Amino acid sequence: MNRQSTLIQTNIRWLGQAIRLLDRLDDAMYAATAPGLDPHRAGAHLRHIIEFYQAFLNGVQSGRIDYDARRRDECVERSRSAAAAAIQSIIRTLDTCPALRSDSILSVRMEDAEGGGDCYMQSSISRELQVLSSHTIHHFALIAVTLRMHGVDMDPDFGMAPSTLRYLASKAAVAA
Repeated sequence: MNRQSTLIQTNIRWLGQAIRLLDRLDDAMYAATAPGLDPHRAGAHLRHIIEFYQAFLNGVQSGRIDYDARRRDECVERSRSAAAAAIQSIIRTLDTCPALRSDSILSVRMEDAEGGGDCYMQSSISRELQVLSSHTIHHFALIAVTLRMHGVDMDPDFGMAPSTLRYLASKAAVAA
């Protein structure tokens, strides 16, 4: 398996974890803010993840990605079925899109804290797939904290970076 395929499969694996998590929640828990964590909600974080993938996939077609140009669809934020449908669509596209099979150069809009300017930087499909993977894991960690505050039992590995999991496994192996 080449680097590109590995990155695609890694992202599909994370999205599969999100689908399995959605199956364990009801819409109320998915959309609820945990005490003291306003405005953090599992649904808001998952919507954010979904919209980053959508921005990436839309940008692959044009060669220009703008992660800030998101819909911020509150339906996906509040409805597990809407979120699951969006994730399934993303998985299908990741799995079948011919444009993802080459490591083409892309232009990615730089985030500008001042809100002005229209600067783009060069990246590649593989680099952006890696960014999406890291971004997803980061938000999974926030989802895990939010849901734990609601008393939801979470897999301890959910939201943990693969490098952290490898480190913890090696540390446990040494201790054994």
